[in-house]
Amino acid sequence: MAAIAAFVVGAALTAVVANTASAAACASAWTSSAVYTNGMTASHAGRNWQAKWWTQNETPGSAEVWADQGVCGGGTTPPPACDHPAWVQGQWYTAGSIVRYTDGKYYIAEHDNPGYDPTVSTWYWEPYNCGSTPTTTTSPPATGGFVVSQAQFQQMFPNRNPFYTYAGLTAALSAYPGFAKTGTDTVRKQEAAAFLANANHETGGLVHIVEQNQANYPHYCDAGQPYGCPAGQAAYYGRGPIQLSWNFNYKAAGDALGLPLLTNPWLVQNDASVAWKTALWYWNTQSGPGAMTPHNAMVNGHGFGQTIRSINGSLECDGRNPAQVQSRVDAYQRFVGILGVPAGTNLHC
Repeated sequence: MAAIAAFVVGAALTAVVANTASAAACASAWTSSAVYTNGMTASHAGRNWQAKWWTQNETPGSAEVWADQGVCGGGTTPPPACDHPAWVQGQWYTAGSIVRYTDGKYYIAEHDNPGYDPTVSTWYWEPYNCGSTPTTTTSPPATGGFVVSQAQFQQMFPNRNPFYTYAGLTAALSAYPGFAKTGTDTVRKQEAAAFLANANHETGGLVHIVEQNQANYPHYCDAGQPYGCPAGQAAYYGRGPIQLSWNFNYKAAGDALGLPLLTNPWLVQNDASVAWKTALWYWNTQSGPGAMTPHNAMVNGHGFGQTIRSINGSLECDGRNPAQVQSRVDAYQRFVGILGVPAGTNLHC
């Protein structure tokens, strides 16, 4: 029998009919430690999911790498909580409204908005887990204990590229559990702000996924390395939040993260979680042209300036490009302001 439910979208009260249907058999249960590649399926929380690209430890239903394939295991489709109206461009939606987009996924409005596209607008959260309790208009808590909430992340990057998702960032945090979780609450927030400020500078506000000057692309192959450049001479250009470049960096990051980045560097520009993981790899393990890792610079009180030196100091510090340094510092000061902590000392390099 069809079930009827009523709910509000904008100011109109709408009746919705949810038809029952048979569910497919469940695929093998999803396992966090398993690696899934494009097209592979797994079941989780009573639904089947299909991987869009390489993934590991990204929970189906909370990471955009997974495409929802519907209910599995017999029975019927979920009740009307999952049967929300189709999104209409230009229609006014109030905070908390849930819509079904053209990709078949459900999205929930975090703020009132005049019908913005859910997949590109920062007014919408990541895809809503259909069947869960509708979210209130209060901003969600920080995911996994991360000191930056989704609302604060969106405030920091109002014009970000949809590729750089908050879900991708929080999914990547498990790769380096000490990041933004070392020291006092102030130190943790300062480190998160420092990391995001440098990412802001490297990507133009989380807008650019890849290096914009394509003339540089062939320069990042160090043919003297024993493993060479198996993905091609011009394959190791800058990608991701801290613009990972050079074949030896892709090799080292891939080895550390258990990813085939030397042979498939495009993973960094195709998978948001991988992109964030490579940035965290550099932040937590590499000193670059500096004397310490950016992580150590922040947790040991050396100041934001030392993170700049470790990322691009040979080109920017010691008076080489003060405007670029100031750009990073300005972003850092804005971000610590959003997080409600002082910037600390030694901001320049």
